[in-house]
Amino acid sequence: MLIASSQSSKRKKHKRARLVINPRDGQNVTNITAMIAVLSAAGWKTDIALKEYGGQSVELATRAAEEGYDLVLGYGGDGTLNQVLNGAMNVKGCRSVLGVIPGGTANVWATEIGVPHDPLKAVLAVLESEARTIDIGYVEVQGLSLPAVDQHNQDEKLGQKSRKAKKKGAKLKALHHFLLMAGLGLDAAIMEHSSDALKHRFGPLAVGLSVVEELPALHPFPVEIRIGDSRQHGNLVWKGEALQIVIGNTRSYANLVQITPDAYLDDGMIDVCVIKPGDPLTGIEQISSLLFRHKPDHVTTEHFHGSSTVISVPASIELQLDGSPMQLKDYLNKTDRQALRKASNDQEVMVNYRFAALPRAIQIAIPRAYHGGLFRQPPAEEPHPEASQQRYGPHGHIQDHPGENAQRESPERINTLLEQGHRVTVTGVLPQLDDEHRYIIAGTVLKRNGGDSQPVAVQVIDHACILRYTGEQVAPAAFQDLHEGAAIVVVGKKSKRNVILATHVLI
Repeated sequence: MLIASSQSSKRKKHKRARLVINPRDGQNVTNITAMIAVLSAAGWKTDIALKEYGGQSVELATRAAEEGYDLVLGYGGDGTLNQVLNGAMNVKGCRSVLGVIPGGTANVWATEIGVPHDPLKAVLAVLESEARTIDIGYVEVQGLSLPAVDQHNQDEKLGQKSRKAKKKGAKLKALHHFLLMAGLGLDAAIMEHSSDALKHRFGPLAVGLSVVEELPALHPFPVEIRIGDSRQHGNLVWKGEALQIVIGNTRSYANLVQITPDAYLDDGMIDVCVIKPGDPLTGIEQISSLLFRHKPDHVTTEHFHGSSTVISVPASIELQLDGSPMQLKDYLNKTDRQALRKASNDQEVMVNYRFAALPRAIQIAIPRAYHGGLFRQPPAEEPHPEASQQRYGPHGHIQDHPGENAQRESPERINTLLEQGHRVTVTGVLPQLDDEHRYIIAGTVLKRNGGDSQPVAVQVIDHACILRYTGEQVAPAAFQDLHEGAAIVVVGKKSKRNVILATHVLI
């Protein structure tokens, strides 16, 4: 499905979009007017939902999916998108298409699929996207492995309780989905200790500052990895010590390195990369090279691939999903929470995490310009209208009919249009993919009562007349030559949502 052509010219019903916004101390609020103008010009009835407290984006996205919104856009970073994803997955049979407007610290997903980091250009990219059905990852805890130390009765009872709960098939509380990657080890500790205030002030540098703080405490930890659905029935493929474990649904790690280079969004698999320790100096060098745009040493990494895997690590090792730290207690049933609380040393308690791919789980907007390698299968073919070769010639000029002159307006008429029109500075241009004569132009105009500019979206439909300043009439295809910063004049009525329905456009 093409996002831009979701509103058919044959049926006037507007489709609905919900914009879930992480305000980031107001930084992401200033662009809302411009984004809504562009969405409105494209035929989308859009409303906004501002996150007011931690985790609320999950609730807002759940509500949007329940109410049947066609498009749910997360405006924020990868953490916001992760919450929108989890909110949508709370709704069985969710039919909403998810999209992202980058407005966070790292914006790894947007970078990986080619969505511009400028919010307005990102909206244009989303509208020029197609809905692709993709796999996502999910994680749960299958219980704890408790040590039989001290031989105290209390320890024995705790172990018995945990085993008893598992025999009864106790349902574990948390099931968190991830779009990009999950991490166990250093990266999760970094995310946990990078404050929101630090990230807002320094952006990606905040992560680097946290790395400096965490590296001196870097220690390897014991790991067991099984391919399969459970610790009891999975096939043990690796046992040893690790500095870091990455479980990838995609490839790019923090916009730095392709750490799971064989991952796809449509293969029903997840990919695991284990970074093994060398000597202390080598370990620090490995993590540093990973974070500062160098590939990890393949001699000291292990890679695994499967539909699901069980990874056992000490309870002291932290977990992150899509760059957001998670709390172990949220994944544990009551018995395991009590057992962990009473354990003398959480480094000796092993947590059995199960990671799995959920095939074809959700629809997400992927720009049509994306030509990366995250998909094994090509997108479904969509019919595209061909521009008329009879009426339009090169560069969008209208061809003469035999015995007729090219259409041209008089200088007087051009001057009148210049006086009547809005002077628009172009930000971006979007062709409507369901009709070669329809375009949306995003830009700004100067307010008539002052020097300030305001965002607008120009809607160019079939009956609009497009002219050169010389008076020559041209085809809508001429809009494709407009670049950012170009000045055009648009004659037409401007709506309350800052959409100008063009009758004439001078370029």
